[in-house]
Amino acid sequence: MDGRDLVRSVRMIRAVGPAQGLRSVRSAWRARRADAQALPGRGAERARVPGAALSAEPQPGGGMIHFARSSLRVRVAAGGAVFCGWDGAEPEPSYALLAGACPEVDARAVLEPDTEGGWRVVSERVLVVVSRHGAVEVRTPGGAVLRRELPPRWWDRTGDEGADERAGRPEGCGGSRWVQRSEVAADARFFGLGGRAHGPRLRDGAYRLWNTDPGGTFGPGDDPLSLTMPVQLVVADAGTHLVFHDNSWDGRVTLHEGTEGAGSGHDRPGTCELRMDGGPLRYWVLAGSPARVLQVWTALTGAPALPPQWALGYQHARWGFSGETEVRRVVAGYQERELPLSAVHLDIDHYDRHRVFTVDRQRYPDLPGLARELRADGVRLVSIVDPAVKAEPGDAVYEGGVAADAFVRDARGREVRGVVWPGESVYPDFTDARVRKWWGALYAERLAQGFAGFWHDMNEPVSFAAFGERTLPRSARHALEGRGGDHREAHNIYGLAMARAGFEGLCELRPYERPFLFSRSGWAGMQRYGGSWSGDVATGWPGLRASLSLVLGLGLCGVPYSGPDIGGYSGVPCPELYLRWFQLGAYLPLFRTHSAIGAGRREPWEYGSEVLGHARTALRERQRLLPYFETLGQLARLTGAPYVRPLWWSAPRDRALRDCEDAFLLGDALLVAPALAAGVTRRPVRLPRGRWYDTATGRAYDGPGQVWVEAPLSRIPVLARAGAVLPVAGADGGTELEVWAPVAGRGGSGLVVPDAGDGWQRPTVERFTSRRAGGRVVVERRDGGAVGYPVRVRGLTDG
Repeated sequence: MDGRDLVRSVRMIRAVGPAQGLRSVRSAWRARRADAQALPGRGAERARVPGAALSAEPQPGGGMIHFARSSLRVRVAAGGAVFCGWDGAEPEPSYALLAGACPEVDARAVLEPDTEGGWRVVSERVLVVVSRHGAVEVRTPGGAVLRRELPPRWWDRTGDEGADERAGRPEGCGGSRWVQRSEVAADARFFGLGGRAHGPRLRDGAYRLWNTDPGGTFGPGDDPLSLTMPVQLVVADAGTHLVFHDNSWDGRVTLHEGTEGAGSGHDRPGTCELRMDGGPLRYWVLAGSPARVLQVWTALTGAPALPPQWALGYQHARWGFSGETEVRRVVAGYQERELPLSAVHLDIDHYDRHRVFTVDRQRYPDLPGLARELRADGVRLVSIVDPAVKAEPGDAVYEGGVAADAFVRDARGREVRGVVWPGESVYPDFTDARVRKWWGALYAERLAQGFAGFWHDMNEPVSFAAFGERTLPRSARHALEGRGGDHREAHNIYGLAMARAGFEGLCELRPYERPFLFSRSGWAGMQRYGGSWSGDVATGWPGLRASLSLVLGLGLCGVPYSGPDIGGYSGVPCPELYLRWFQLGAYLPLFRTHSAIGAGRREPWEYGSEVLGHARTALRERQRLLPYFETLGQLARLTGAPYVRPLWWSAPRDRALRDCEDAFLLGDALLVAPALAAGVTRRPVRLPRGRWYDTATGRAYDGPGQVWVEAPLSRIPVLARAGAVLPVAGADGGTELEVWAPVAGRGGSGLVVPDAGDGWQRPTVERFTSRRAGGRVVVERRDGGAVGYPVRVRGLTDG
């Protein structure tokens, strides 16, 4: 233990108490010793590059190219997605890809010789060019280069050529470290990599691919966080593309934006360097418009889970409810003040001594009765679920897990033990189908208690450690669907596999209801099982800005449903900060207040009458927009398009929009410009092309360009696109169409996808158009039928 470890040990003991702190010291020592005994040292390594191309084998959709010291498989799918796999790597098995949905190949794509000894695959949507030394270029059909992957480099262990075979891994998918460097256009901007607090545009720097509990609250400078993904979305004048390296090992991405030569022709390309500690070198490249890229990504990795209708309303959470009486008092406070409330979330303090799937009967003597009472008033209960199980004989979950052989073991076959809130704990191996089924059945206890939804926490997974990493030993063994492996490969997909276990279990227990589940940690494909939230974002203006970054970044990685802890997790926000956070949250998919124990309350009336009045306005606007949010949720499931989109979504070639990070589009119809700093009462807004109406004043602005708009404390600026047709709740509670007047000579449009309920009914997409005719606005169904909804036109006074 060095000096830094000693300091961290002292801090840990102070934070969690002497007994828990000493357990965390012992746990850290056990993890360090286990890894030292079970993991091989790096030892001697031999660097390897592909070498010269020797031959090629045409195959459907592409082919195999053999180099002197490696091989590359190139395959173009029917939708234009490009797969590249080195050293025999195939698309499957994969935790990211939708099971059994590996896309069919484009039978028309052919591998043919290229100039200077290389090869290329020509298809309708993309052109792939492979040089004779292993560089891979992905180009548009017109020949513009979107991405150039330089020849990779591996570091193979010498003297242990059979390691992969002994571990049950395909050849080339094991312990060899590797690096791949890439080049993109000089004007390109990087986005994605999961949930990043500093963004959504990713600046020059290194980004780790290792799901990490920050060990406290985080702000814009902290990285990595709980949900990382090797998914980049790159936007440039030449086009947009997404690249996904399907490898769950620990890695690091280093990005450098390029610079243009100001007409001299001497551009410096943007660069990306990906270094992985092991695992296969395989990746997908998807090209097209942002909307098309996310649609193909959704087809590849699965459609987002659709939250039930009530989960799009406002939700209140707190670590520190004293019991049933306080929960009733808080709900009554919302009702007395006419503040809409959809759900209350119970944190770990409702458990019996923090043990999962239990209830503290002293504080919650009749939890099912409380749930029924709240449900009668339209309020659901949502339960936290942690993966760690207290390792205590007599505990029902622990005994059941032992009987099912469900827990992660070390290289010597012993249970891996860590320290979390209940004390010394064990961890289910969610990479085993048997264990997922066992765990999923445990949610029956939660449903019996009356819970309607679930949030997964501490599932990076976390083990408190006085020093070293706050997770399981890297040598811990996992089933990995029968292939076998260790925590180096399983760590990043642990939260994803836990979400799968919960989602599938709930589908079996309540087959006619859509599960509501969101998770702090996850990986590529997380959207199939639910959404995410920010984790423990720090209270402060930087935390507010980080909240928006996380939601935008996750949406561009295919996870459309997410949101932050409104007000921040860790401290007491001032009234202005709380209100601005609340106003932002009203336009995000997951609208939830939450705070740590001792970090102050989050009920709107706790911040004074002025804040209460403005918060009520924001809540009522959210309620009015619920039909629009329901439509956005359905469209996310059908197309992969996130609810919350960057301003460049429909205009990726607009460079000014690419650099705008303080505003966003909510669907296609609304532009939201939150107040992200203290004292803001007026702010600039960068507009995409077209006419935009201030929804509060009706004033019209024309883009592209920058305008100044009012942002009084009572509201944040929201602008509507001219011609937009969007569903909103009318005064009688029914759906009506709000239509913003189109510009004369131009039309507009909108979609309505009603949610028939909280089940699995197939949605009907209703398409509407708007136009001006003789000084009035005409709204029509595209199929020629009756409109079927009341219509309210706004913006006609602009002329």
